[in-house]
Formats: sequence, C-alpha cells, structure tokens
Amino acid sequence: MFENITSYLQNADIFSLPMLAILTVVGFIVGFVNTVAGSATAITYMLFMAMGMPISVANATSRVGVLLQFTTSTIMFKKKGFLDFREASKIGIPVMSGSIFGAEFATLVNQHIFEIILAIFLTIMIFFMFYDAKMFIKGQAEKKNARFTLIKWIAFFIIGFYGGFTHIGVGILIIFASVMLVGMNIVEANAVKQFAVMLYTPVALLIFAIHGQINWETGLIYSVGNVLGAIVGTKTTIRFGGNFIRWCVAVIIVIFIGQLILKNI
Repeated sequence: MFENITSYLQNADIFSLPMLAILTVVGFIVGFVNTVAGSATAITYMLFMAMGMPISVANATSRVGVLLQFTTSTIMFKKKGFLDFREASKIGIPVMSGSIFGAEFATLVNQHIFEIILAIFLTIMIFFMFYDAKMFIKGQAEKKNARFTLIKWIAFFIIGFYGGFTHIGVGILIIFASVMLVGMNIVEANAVKQFAVMLYTPVALLIFAIHGQINWETGLIYSVGNVLGAIVGTKTTIRFGGNFIRWCVAVIIVIFIGQLILKNI
C-alpha cells in the first residue's frame, strides 16, 4: 500500500485536484502545529521525499511555505500586541546571522550527526519544561531587564545555524532559549519565534536558490495551506495561552525524538 501511495505521489500532476488537496491539507496541518509549537516540518520532509525529492531539495523547498507562514503569524502577533519588534530583533538578528552559515552547511553535508545531537538536547529540554512548569510558562521576569550579553547572542547564533541547516525543531529551540535566557513568558517567546524565523528564512531561501535546490511550484502550492494553518494556529495560541503551548511543545518534542531515534538506530 505504501508503495502505491509513493508511486502516485511521484507520478501525479501537482496541479491535479487530488495533489492540490494533499499539498494544501498537509500544509495546513504543518502550518498550524509549527505556529503553536514547532517541528511539524518533519511532515513536510516526508511528503516531499515521498514525491521523489532528495532530502536537500525537500529541506530547501519547505522554506517557501515557512516564509509565508511565519510572516503571516508575525503580523498577527504584532497586531494583537504580543510582539515588540525592538526586543524581538535582539533575538532575530543573531538567529538570522547564524542561519547564513547553517544554510550553506546544509548544501554540503547530511543531517545524521545533527539529528543525534538534537534528540539528546530535546530530551534535556523536556526535563526543564516540566521541572518548574510555572517558570517555563510565565518566564523569569528578573531576566527581562538584564543586558543581552555576548553569551546570549552566541546561543541564538547557534540556534540560527541549526535553523539554516534544517527548519525541523528550530521553533522549539527559539521558544526554550527565549524563556530560559531572556525571561519572556511562553506566549511572548512564541511570538518572537515567528519573527525570528521570518527574518532568517529569506536568507536561507536565497542560499538554497543559488544552489538550485528549490522546487518553486510545489513550494508555492504547499504554502497556501501553511498560511491558513498559521492563521488558525496564531488565534489558538493567543486564546489558550502558555500552558496549552507548553503541552503542545512537549508532545511534539516526544514525537520528534521518537522519529529521530527510529531513523538513526
């Protein structure tokens, strides 16, 4: 059965009604989950690779929808008053800077080592998320007025490097670091995540485009669902707040860790 599905995806016209529906529906699901928590881009990779794309092209093509999705959610968070561009830029700029090197690195190497390191790191993150849940949801107010030190800049630069390399999991890393290092509450951190991803994705897209790794037609069709999912996801995040986001992030992390372990054993 799986072989039949893969054969269909590889041979179908992407402008046919079934393929338009598949790309849009999956794009919606990914856009929603990415906005609320993160890591759903793994689904994008699986779909694009089932359509016959090499992982490098799947990685690059997914960024088309990512850019439109996170631009949409950034605008919505800003309108609702959850996003301060000045504060968000302190995080967004080092993330964007790191993404330049990460995207270039992605054109040269495979993901195996990164996936193993990420699985270990995410496991540690889950512990801290639930060790002091109140702190993680509401942030640490005393850190908000602290200076944005070089150590913090480097931490977000490294996250940006990872985000340039692969989008899977970068949103979770940005949320976690924004809460633990900068003292934001989880809703503010989620808003900053949208802004930071919006900021660095054009840079990554440009690098992937230079290397000829983007399937623009598929990416643009898929992005329609991403944008719709981002709209619903943003409204859901604002309505249900920090605890809802925390549990969504935790569930996604567990699923993602399981996927990484199964893939690398």
